[in-house]
Amino acid sequence: MTAITYSLLEAPLWPLMNKFYRAHQSSMKASKDAQLWVARQEQIIAGLCLRPMASGYWLTGLFVDPAVRGQGIAPALVNAAISSCEGTVWLFCDPELQGFYEKLGFGLDVDLPHALHERLVRYQRNKAMIAMCR
Repeated sequence: MTAITYSLLEAPLWPLMNKFYRAHQSSMKASKDAQLWVARQEQIIAGLCLRPMASGYWLTGLFVDPAVRGQGIAPALVNAAISSCEGTVWLFCDPELQGFYEKLGFGLDVDLPHALHERLVRYQRNKAMIAMCR
């Protein structure tokens, strides 16, 4: 089996991220104003976006191919992506994922930039969401 690599996706390859999301019927979309990070095992098996925001980054779109879940790919991808980040990294997640993100060093004591706070309030109208940061 081929080793898993974790890397920044080069701009010409960005369409592959949305293709990956669509192939798994995910509603997530890659943002062109973000850094796109992927885990590959020949092909993309996981991805996430890091969007510049205020004095840090907003982590969105974390998705792992269901066929390879439970192998530590998500934590490895998150750590690879945020290891190069200067400043705070914020994310929104379902409250059931709080423990997962706490193991990666994220916490609930969040001071959100105004734009993210407004977005969180909108999201919370339709579903349970919490904000976390590291």
